[in-house]
Amino acid sequence: MPMSHRTQMQIIKRRISGKEGSERVRELRTILGELPGYKNGPYADLRKWVQAQIEDSRARSRVVHRDSIAVRHEGAAQIALVGAPNAGKSSLLHALSDVQIKIGDYAFTTLRPVPALTRINGVLLQLVEIPGLIAGASQDRGGGRALLGVLRNADAIVFCQDVRAPLEALTDVRAEVAAAGIDRPAILAATKLDEAQPGDLARLRATVPEMTVIGVSAIDDQSLDAFKDALWKLSGLLRVYLRRDGQATGEPIALPPGATVADVAADIHHEVAAACRGGRIWGPSARFEGQLVGRDHVVRDGDAIEIVT
Repeated sequence: MPMSHRTQMQIIKRRISGKEGSERVRELRTILGELPGYKNGPYADLRKWVQAQIEDSRARSRVVHRDSIAVRHEGAAQIALVGAPNAGKSSLLHALSDVQIKIGDYAFTTLRPVPALTRINGVLLQLVEIPGLIAGASQDRGGGRALLGVLRNADAIVFCQDVRAPLEALTDVRAEVAAAGIDRPAILAATKLDEAQPGDLARLRATVPEMTVIGVSAIDDQSLDAFKDALWKLSGLLRVYLRRDGQATGEPIALPPGATVADVAADIHHEVAAACRGGRIWGPSARFEGQLVGRDHVVRDGDAIEIVT
């Protein structure tokens, strides 16, 4: 009797974690040969997932390199992943995006900032992995000033800390960010949660009560989903859907808090903004469905709007 397919999935994810390119493909092929050859049921689905991973790994087998330290903003918000060397940033970025990056269980695997786009709640957000910061970074130790310059341009920060590691590394990173005068909305990702001992996460939370701490494992989908929810809240964005002929259309528009109907119209096109007289609203900001509102009406997350010209 084979083990539970859920347990098998966790084992497979652990086996391929940190592998890239041809090495990842070889490991996946080995795994495929070891799986029961069922044509139906959970194990058949597991075989299909492994086969899909093989094709995906082939398509994105290149390692990402960047010649410039500057990172151009893409997506609705830029969120930086920052932490000490080997804090789990690369594995987390890899799990959340379609970028194949070099991952290793040793310090300074990533040498330049690595940007990647991920879709959360229908909105593209840009994550940027900052190479490991060390004590003295604000004084340019380890090229820290350039890295902190990238961090300074981000909209928000995720501090990453191996849930099993001593707190001193996190303390050093936060101190360097503060010394550089960088103050952004931030949360703490307690990484490598699958390797944690009982009580590790609770102890980490107790040491930084002023921060939201999210436990996450790059090989656990449930924790990744919870982490995505935390990233969305961290972004501070709200989603507004366009409505036409009684139906919401397409992906949402991402806007900052306090956005108005006029801002929605401007996001569509400057001519629409010029002609906009208001809109009809369905959703949280409406007193009733289809309420007619003016240009200055403040929208809320989840609203659907039909622009009136």
